[in-house]
Amino acid sequence: MYKEYMAICKSSTSKAPNEIMQQLMKVSSCPMHGPVHHVLVGSALITAYKNAGGDIDLESALEEMIARGSKVPGGVCGNWGSCGAAISSGMFMSIITGATPTTNESWGLSNLMTSGSLANIGAIGGPRCCKRNATLAINSAIDFVAEHLGVHMEKTEIHCEFTGKNSQCIGERCPFNK
Repeated sequence: MYKEYMAICKSSTSKAPNEIMQQLMKVSSCPMHGPVHHVLVGSALITAYKNAGGDIDLESALEEMIARGSKVPGGVCGNWGSCGAAISSGMFMSIITGATPTTNESWGLSNLMTSGSLANIGAIGGPRCCKRNATLAINSAIDFVAEHLGVHMEKTEIHCEFTGKNSQCIGERCPFNK
């Protein structure tokens, strides 16, 4: 299922995770909403992190992202109170830092990453929009990684191209609805 998405990541030279995410979201099999975003957010971040000089094995990190992210069900944003895009940003941090349930600093960084993404997503309010929340989580991660790991991914300005496809779009409340 993720073959086409991973091919995009493996061939990308971009240091801008939102640019990569936009390419992934334009794949014809990518739905407006759904758990595929729980894999794609972390995958875009892993790819941009590697391209910005992060010391990771891209292929194995992407495989781990698929293994972890695909276990997060759809609807967790409303049903569990923890958006899958934010969880994906935390998984990204966990993968690149080698966090486990028993590590110290990397465990903390992974949880702080998730909480920062959740704070930015929650501040906008609902209803859901996987495209908006993916972008918010990625923006959180760009800043967090620069501050805590010293790797500088590029932040790009996003203008939503999905408004007309989202019957639940929040319109002017969305920071990407220009």
